[in-house]
Amino acid sequence: MGIVLNQSFKNTIITYIGFGIGAINTLYLYPVFLGATYYALTNYITSAANVIMPLFAIGMQNTLVKFYSQYKTEEEREQFLSFTALFPILMCIPLGLIGIFFYDDITDFVSKENPVVREFMLLIPFIGICMAYFEIFYAWARVHMHSVFGNFIKEVGLRLLSTLALIGLYFKWISLVEFVYVTAAIYFLAFLVTMFYAFYIKKPNFQITIPENVKSVMEYTFYIILSGSVANLLLDGDKLMLNQYMKIENIAYYSVATYIALVISVPSRAMHQIVYPITAKLMHENKHDELNQLYKKTSINLQIVGGFVMLCIFVNINQLYELVPKEYSGGISVVFMIGLSKYFDLILGNNNAIIFNTKYYRMVLYLGLMLVVLTVILNMIFIPIFGIFGSAFATLLSITLYSLAKLLFVVKKLHLYPFTKQTIYSMLLTFALFLVFYFWEFPFFQLISIALKSVLVTILYLYLNYKFKISPDINGVINSIFKKIGIKI
Repeated sequence: MGIVLNQSFKNTIITYIGFGIGAINTLYLYPVFLGATYYALTNYITSAANVIMPLFAIGMQNTLVKFYSQYKTEEEREQFLSFTALFPILMCIPLGLIGIFFYDDITDFVSKENPVVREFMLLIPFIGICMAYFEIFYAWARVHMHSVFGNFIKEVGLRLLSTLALIGLYFKWISLVEFVYVTAAIYFLAFLVTMFYAFYIKKPNFQITIPENVKSVMEYTFYIILSGSVANLLLDGDKLMLNQYMKIENIAYYSVATYIALVISVPSRAMHQIVYPITAKLMHENKHDELNQLYKKTSINLQIVGGFVMLCIFVNINQLYELVPKEYSGGISVVFMIGLSKYFDLILGNNNAIIFNTKYYRMVLYLGLMLVVLTVILNMIFIPIFGIFGSAFATLLSITLYSLAKLLFVVKKLHLYPFTKQTIYSMLLTFALFLVFYFWEFPFFQLISIALKSVLVTILYLYLNYKFKISPDINGVINSIFKKIGIKI
């Protein structure tokens, strides 16, 4: 097994383990042990830190990965490593001065609806810097082909330490206020551990030098700062907006709902890791027909896999919410809204990979900036009227419009089409099974009901997809599995 395949497999396993720990924290430990107010506060602080993180990192984590291999000598590489590690410090200084100068104005603005935020304002830039340098030193390890440890820290370590902190809170070893500071300390520890691991892989020899290709580096960095800011705003910006219009507890309700809905997008990660290089190769070789076929295959395959995950979530959502405190039940509608937005994004297949490998790659950034503006405006309109449902609806509407814009761009500019008649069949099948199982509730304990209903959904979903030959690729996988276990279909 090659190093890339080996580490990709390990990273996939780590991601799912981390997601499982995160699910336990999000669905049970945070709501029960921390309570809505401090759960929301902790979530707001980390979300705000994540939004400003690209400004502190100034895109160096991506710049390091892109340009490191282009340097031919060891001396040039060491100079570039030094530049990527030290240059963000210079950028943090003016940002820090701006923050100090406008501290009172910023604090008054973000805490006008929720005064509890005021006490912890300084933790936001602190965690943001820790996140930024974690990403930089994680990239330092990745360019030396060591990605597993950093991924473990990011996906499992942070969540596992949060679990331990929550247990400490339960046994009253720490208070609610101390838990917030412990959360900041966890991010600081993750940064330190990753930094020393990166230095262990490649001993630093810091030099204050500027790379010869600094113009290309800084131009790329500028686009990465913008694209990273756009991505993080889309991920966490709605929580920041909720803080401006509603009591902070609503962020907790919203966070639980969005975490559940985000499961729908998890299956796309593994496929995109495989499809991105294939897409680039086909575009480089100008194989339009093969690329068009790949576009259709990724679309229908992701639609089936993502549709299955969405279906299991939607039909079990009422039982799932019976496991969390009753005040969180208002988030059920949010799960549907955010879930549908992720589903619409899934069915575009390798759309992003296609755009990123053309001369029009900047178009994704421009569309993303437009999406951020649209999302902010829609949140300002709908949150005061509909609360957390309004924020979810704003996300659904803006991401759907964004997805349509990307789809039309690829269709018009590149004459590539992702949809076939199987797309309609898959949607109808998913919707029909939703109608059958959503209103059918078993009179058992919630976990047993969820397990039983999920098993029935899985059997029917797989059978009907196989029977109607929605995806030849998935049918082929099913055939090979049955063949190995000696079952003839």
